[in-house]
Amino acid sequence: MIKYSSQPMPEELQKQSQQKISATYMRGGTSKGVFFSFDDLPVDAQEAGLARDQLLLRVVGSPDPYGKQTDGMGGATSSTSKVVIVSKSTRADHDVDYLFGQVSIDKPFIDWSGNCGNLSAAVGPFAIHSGLIDTSKIPANGVLKVRVWQANIEKTIIVHVPIRNGQVQETGEFELDGVTFPAAEIRVDFVKPADESGSMFPTGNLLEELEVPDIGVLRATMIDSGIPTIFIDAHSIGYNGTELQDAINNDQGALAMFESIRAHGALKMGLIRSLSEAEQRQHTPKVAFVSASKGYKSCSGKNINAEDVDLLVRALSMGKLHHAMMGTAAVAIASAACIPGTLVNEAAGGGEREYVEFGHPSGTLKVGATALQEDGDWQIEKVIMSRSARILMEGWVRVPY
Repeated sequence: MIKYSSQPMPEELQKQSQQKISATYMRGGTSKGVFFSFDDLPVDAQEAGLARDQLLLRVVGSPDPYGKQTDGMGGATSSTSKVVIVSKSTRADHDVDYLFGQVSIDKPFIDWSGNCGNLSAAVGPFAIHSGLIDTSKIPANGVLKVRVWQANIEKTIIVHVPIRNGQVQETGEFELDGVTFPAAEIRVDFVKPADESGSMFPTGNLLEELEVPDIGVLRATMIDSGIPTIFIDAHSIGYNGTELQDAINNDQGALAMFESIRAHGALKMGLIRSLSEAEQRQHTPKVAFVSASKGYKSCSGKNINAEDVDLLVRALSMGKLHHAMMGTAAVAIASAACIPGTLVNEAAGGGEREYVEFGHPSGTLKVGATALQEDGDWQIEKVIMSRSARILMEGWVRVPY
């Protein structure tokens, strides 16, 4: 039995007891997650490893063979099965460090290999609410730039938090497709989001031929910006780009095809050494399929006209088609769209651009990117998008010993 506290407790009492841990349940963008201040975690969970993972799995309600996470805080989807740990930063010019965990629903596994771009928007507000930001930095009214060190991918994120009367402004009129109610707009800057340890295009090519057994050779753009992502053409795999969740998630053959594409793409990108490793790296890379702009009806019934968007993108997260768009995948979309010669840029009509507006299952999203080419290599200086965030509940989670 794993104990989550350094305080000993008789085994008989443990069977009847739960410990309570200070936590905040937050929405960020189109995702939700359980947020913790690092210092509030039990001592055993303040270090990466089995004790931390076992605790957080139990908080969220995983693994759940029923796929519902009924006995935990998870929402039984990839966008609602997430945990975040925030602490004061020890790094120069940063306010807080942010660690993200993507929790598997049906397996005893947390993937720490990537970031959540949607929940990134909530990190700034959480840090302010939790007292992790020096009060002298908080204006009476205006916008506070919270500099966040994203520990999973070692990148800087700047979260522009609106402040009113010295408090985080959460309500407002900003509407985000995929979120039912309006809220205050939060701009998020992803600074130099591409992998700086190697090429932003791991294979060295803007366009690549990806051979997948039983599927064929697919034209693909493989990029590591925001999150490693494999972009393929919708028509090459039998889709038109307007699909909603049911068309993919209710088709086991389609899900198996996408997982095979993801695994073979991960191998070609150098993210794994063998195909068998893909199962333990579910959060990354992502797979997305793109097509030229066309009209469709979103999952909420909203009509999206062809002239409203530059292209269409559908992306899978944790083995299922996402109901909107992951924030980190949006970073990858913006990065690829602004570089002539990629599959994403091609779908958007080609040419140089500083922003792109794309259609996803819930509606549309506009993202901007600054791309520079130096000595033949492309770099992304910054990707900008608008999100919103709100505290849903705060207090304690209770976890059986």
